[in-house]
Amino acid sequence: MANQLQMNPQMEQIHGEIRDTFRALANGFQKLDKIKDSNRQSKQLEELTGKMRECKRLIKEFDREIKDEEGRNSDDVIKQLNDEKQSMIKELNSYVALRKTYMNTIGNKKLELFDAGAGASEPVAEENVQMASAMTNQELIHHGTKTMDETDQVIERSKKVVEQTIEVGTQTAVALKGQTEQMGRIVNDLDTIQFSIKKASQLVKEIGRQVATDKCIMLFLFLIVCGVVAIIVVKIVHPNNKDIRDIPGLAPPVPSRRLLYARDFEGHV
Repeated sequence: MANQLQMNPQMEQIHGEIRDTFRALANGFQKLDKIKDSNRQSKQLEELTGKMRECKRLIKEFDREIKDEEGRNSDDVIKQLNDEKQSMIKELNSYVALRKTYMNTIGNKKLELFDAGAGASEPVAEENVQMASAMTNQELIHHGTKTMDETDQVIERSKKVVEQTIEVGTQTAVALKGQTEQMGRIVNDLDTIQFSIKKASQLVKEIGRQVATDKCIMLFLFLIVCGVVAIIVVKIVHPNNKDIRDIPGLAPPVPSRRLLYARDFEGHV
């Protein structure tokens, strides 16, 4: 039937563990029939009781998975899963009842051995058997129920702690991822700034060289202009000074032109 049920991987795993536990219980009770020593039987029953507790926990997990899948499965699938759960509960209850029977039998055997060793009378022995049987049932039911409830509570608390731990871990991972990305952006920005600083330094050096070159050129041009102006002034002040060469492209002094014009005028008169 398990192969025909539609179950998610988690449900299949839980279902398989439950079936494995049932097989272990069946084999354990078969071995219990072959054990004659009451102490060994008690120890075997304790081991089987632990398996039954584990089986109960797995059935509860299976039930929770069914409830979680109600919105994703059809009504027929949910009904089949619930039927399977009820079948497993009945099978577990049969093992619980079988365990009680063995506990009563083992308790009666121990009481009979005690009475035989003490030499008690038959009425007292019968009364002790009834008291032992009654106490065994009460203690088994009360202790088993209490222990399984406590186990369920511990499991629930553990699950909550695990969920909180996973949530904190997820938040921490997201925060670390964000910080890593931010650090990457900062490193990229620093690289860009460093590159910009290098380019700016090179540009400043080039500008400095250009400014120094421009200053030299301006100074040279200023000296040339000053020299030309000085020559012009000297030529104007001392036009007949032959030691000063004429500047190429510069016209003769104006007074010379005036003298030539005067001579022409006198000839015509």
